Amino acid sequence: MVSKRIIKFLCLFLIISSLSSKIYAADECFEKASRSIFKLNMVLDNAIIEPIAKGYNKLPKPLKDGTGNFTSNISTLLSIPTSLLQGNFNQFAHSTGSVLINSTFGILGFLDPAKKIGLKSSKEDFGQTLGSYGLGPGCYFVLPILGPTTVRDTVGLVVDSYLDPFAHITIREKELFNISGNNVDYYSVKGATAVDFRSNNIKNFDSLEKNSLDLYSSFKSIYLQDRSNKIRNSSSGQDDWGNLEN
Repeated sequence: MVSKRIIKFLCLFLIISSLSSKIYAADECFEKASRSIFKLNMVLDNAIIEPIAKGYNKLPKPLKDGTGNFTSNISTLLSIPTSLLQGNFNQFAHSTGSVLINSTFGILGFLDPAKKIGLKSSKEDFGQTLGSYGLGPGCYFVLPILGPTTVRDTVGLVVDSYLDPFAHITIREKELFNISGNNVDYYSVKGATAVDFRSNNIKNFDSLEKNSLDLYSSFKSIYLQDRSNKIRNSSSGQDDWGNLEN
């Protein structure tokens, strides 16, 4: 009951924010608070995430690549229902085929044979789905640990937890095709996904920190551009924030 009320509130907030965002695209919400949270996130990143990412980069290449493939395969699960909701049946077929082949012939996703036969996995979510319907981002703000977001993407994040098959068998503890998991499995994979992403962007982050006059604004710009590209599917197949150097 509580979760339904939260979703209704977020959807109402989304509609109001999106209507205004057609005129004032991605206005700031609580900029002062967002900047403070951003600074805290950077402290946590420098103290915890970055050192772990650098250690992760020292793993043998087959192990590192396998972990990246595994987390990417799990992330692709969410693309199956969201691609369908977007009416993108080609993307739906590619994502479904990629997960099925990599989860079996690819040893639970540690290998990526689907890519070799031309199947392109994608990372779609409900925030992108809402964007494909023409809803604006609403206002922009920063969340603790999770980082940059918008009203639309925050609503999407909540809905993702209901659409994502991996969330169903872990945090919701439901069986799917006789497969089940728990909270530890869910957050372990999410943590590994974050470390894998950070390890692939160490030089990009360092360059951004050294060359940006306003790091907060730089991250905001990159985030909003990346989301816009993903909604238009113009960066399909790239990793998140694949244009950090630009």
